[in-house]
Amino acid sequence: MFVSISTTGTAENPASDLGFLLHKHPDKVQRFTTTHGTAHVFYPEAGEQVCTAALLLEVDPTALLRQGRGQGRSGSPDLALAQYVNDRPYAASSLLAVALRTVYRSAMKGECAHRPELPGRAMPLRIALPAVPVAGGEGPALVERLFAPLGWQVDVRSVPLDESFPEWGDSRYVRLELTGTLRLADALQHLYVLLPVLDGAKHYWVAPDEVDKLLAAGQGWLAEHPERALIIRRYLARRWSLTKIAMERLALARLAEADDREAEEIDNAVPDVPDTPDTTEAAEEVDATGSTDLTDLTGLTDRVSATATATDAERAGDAAGGRERGGPLAVQRRTAILAALARTGAARVLDLGCGQGELVGALLKEPRVTEVLGVDVSSRALSIAARRLRLDRLPERQARRVRLVQGALTYTDARLKGYDAAVLCEVIEHLDLPRLPALEYAVFGAARPASVVVTTPNVEYNARWESLPAGHRRHDDHRFEWSRAEFAAWTEQVSAAYGYRVELGPVGPVDPEVGAPTQLAHFRIVEPDPADSTTATGTTRTTHHTADTTATGAAGTPSYDSAPEGSAHR
Repeated sequence: MFVSISTTGTAENPASDLGFLLHKHPDKVQRFTTTHGTAHVFYPEAGEQVCTAALLLEVDPTALLRQGRGQGRSGSPDLALAQYVNDRPYAASSLLAVALRTVYRSAMKGECAHRPELPGRAMPLRIALPAVPVAGGEGPALVERLFAPLGWQVDVRSVPLDESFPEWGDSRYVRLELTGTLRLADALQHLYVLLPVLDGAKHYWVAPDEVDKLLAAGQGWLAEHPERALIIRRYLARRWSLTKIAMERLALARLAEADDREAEEIDNAVPDVPDTPDTTEAAEEVDATGSTDLTDLTGLTDRVSATATATDAERAGDAAGGRERGGPLAVQRRTAILAALARTGAARVLDLGCGQGELVGALLKEPRVTEVLGVDVSSRALSIAARRLRLDRLPERQARRVRLVQGALTYTDARLKGYDAAVLCEVIEHLDLPRLPALEYAVFGAARPASVVVTTPNVEYNARWESLPAGHRRHDDHRFEWSRAEFAAWTEQVSAAYGYRVELGPVGPVDPEVGAPTQLAHFRIVEPDPADSTTATGTTRTTHHTADTTATGAAGTPSYDSAPEGSAHR
């Protein structure tokens, strides 16, 4: 098994700098022991003009089999001889990928202590692989699709089964030569990921930590690769559960990069810990009953998730007797939302910022609702929601009614169009105020459902919770909390900008002085009057609304000027 990496240089940037990057001296032949053989590194040529580093991997198929790692594409028990006589020692596969990571670990990380400026420099590279297996019969076409989008010029030729008998056709092996001007670290990462993808098999068991390896090696290029779904699926040996995790984490990374934030910073809808005791107890109750009935499930969700969806102050208030009318505030919110949706007869509903799926479960209980799309930026929250709703065990008819997808509400999304109603339950207060106009446009301007229900805390009611210190918000992640006048001003602004009318209402016990703990706005789209669509002369009138509409700063209107930068993407 063989791979060579060549570069050219000048007197100012000699090609022999390749030795510094690879951490291998050009004047030495070095030997490294791997778990499946011996790797030799040597330089066929090393000068200022041209330098070539070669890695030769000797694989012992017998030792590989004895270690239990020979069960890839040639491990069929019906072909006992094939376990000993196969292409493992010769074809560039996952064995070579692991050897590259082992021998060139520092180069792959982009580290060079002696010449720290070198790893960041793109250099002319030529990589030659004399025998690469391509699974699935796609041959050169697949190689081109994988490497060309990464900036490589691809020279790939099929290897005939036997040159003496051309009528036999081509084998599944190709000769591959890649040329391009790239960072060496990037080139090695490409090989590490794509060689097993081409081979279609791995010589070792694919465990969950392979997701971390894939995303680390694919940082900066995998998210935008047109074949990323195929790459992830094949790299993870077609293990559906790991593929799903990798796709979710990759989507989160793309959202974070778009907003110039860390993924951990925006994936904050739920703590990075196991379920709370309440949810653990609920899961055990579901497991004990074994029920997939949605009525039972939603009732259980209502009982255990009221605490999960409430803020710290609301939980303390409920515990201290604040639920005296109507039950926990989280349940009262869902009841009010369902009542608003029932008045419009909405059948296809968006739950934007669905969190752990409490409202999704309640919506599925409604016979009127034919489809629910839950959207959240947090992959952890979506995983918990799927587990709580037992989506993997729902009957097919019920499963077709619900989907959970990852997305950021501050970006337009074609998946959100065409729905009867959308719900933003305790979501807007998790955004920094400068990002709110982006959410307004994405929901009211681009998705444009016929009805939108929004709930948010009433800051005036905070004074009624003894557990909440004066001046503190109900939750550490709340970026703002509005008074009734501020919320009303915002709803009027949105209604005027996007052609909706709005009704406001309280949720929870109403205090005569400070109002209810939660305030609800129900937006309904205003259908244009055909009589007003043209002027007297027959000219069509059109009103344009911009996505950057902001508050005016008048009394009672929230000001965006002093808000912190960034977005929680909730």
